[in-house]
Amino acid sequence: MVAALLLLSASHANAQAEDDTAIERKDVTADDVAAALSDLEEPMYTPFIELYLLEESKALRKEMQNTRAELIEKVVDKELSVADKTMAYATDTVTYFFYLIAGATSVLVVFGWNSIRDMRNQLTSLAEKRVNELVVEYESRLKSIEEQLQQKSDIIHQNQAEIERTNEVHSLWLKASQETSQQNKIAAYDQILDLRPDDVEALSYKADAVLEMREPLWAISLCQRALKLAPDNGHAHYQLACAYAEIGRWEDAITTLQKAIDISEAYRDDASVDVSFEHLREHESFRALVFVDQDEQDADA
Repeated sequence: MVAALLLLSASHANAQAEDDTAIERKDVTADDVAAALSDLEEPMYTPFIELYLLEESKALRKEMQNTRAELIEKVVDKELSVADKTMAYATDTVTYFFYLIAGATSVLVVFGWNSIRDMRNQLTSLAEKRVNELVVEYESRLKSIEEQLQQKSDIIHQNQAEIERTNEVHSLWLKASQETSQQNKIAAYDQILDLRPDDVEALSYKADAVLEMREPLWAISLCQRALKLAPDNGHAHYQLACAYAEIGRWEDAITTLQKAIDISEAYRDDASVDVSFEHLREHESFRALVFVDQDEQDADA
């Protein structure tokens, strides 16, 4: 505050002197200035004021330097404190992380796992084993399903083929029934036998057509073949009896006719009018077998 007052007073004095000088400057010459300096008895400035101002300036500069140094020191301290806290936090974090790893490793060791790699390897092996088991199981199931589908497909194809064969056989039977020529009938029966070699009815009806053509030996062969397939087929027995009668084997004819009548009584009436048994009509055994009712009526009369 004192320094400020001194500065103000000095500046005021200088200003007043300047004003006086300005007033007189118009008429002052170099000789006047030299005369004034020679007449000067004391200096125009005060050494005490100048020294005081210098000291104040020096003290102010030193104070600013101290303040700056103090501020820098505080900033550095803060930075060091933050760095210490950061390092401590990082150290604690790493320490806790290693503690966690050590704890997890201890737990794994307790449960029988030696390391994370062993656990991964064992899990991988177990997964691969289970996957392989599932693959084998599903392959077995798929194979079984494929086999079943193949079997069903084969059955369907067989049924379709059998239906087609049955339709064709039915049409051949219808054709044979409409034919008047025995040769054509035999051809139709042969086609049926080509489709169904073990068709007993086709064999016996073919034997009937062969007998119409006066081929009893051929008919005997056909009937015997049919009876091997179906020993209880009445029509085959009847045709065989007719064939035996055609070649004169009377006893065999009567015995075979007896088997046909035992299977169906309708063959008794057929035999009574069949031309194949014409030579047996007066045979006692034949009459006893075929004309039972007529012989009883004659006996009663």
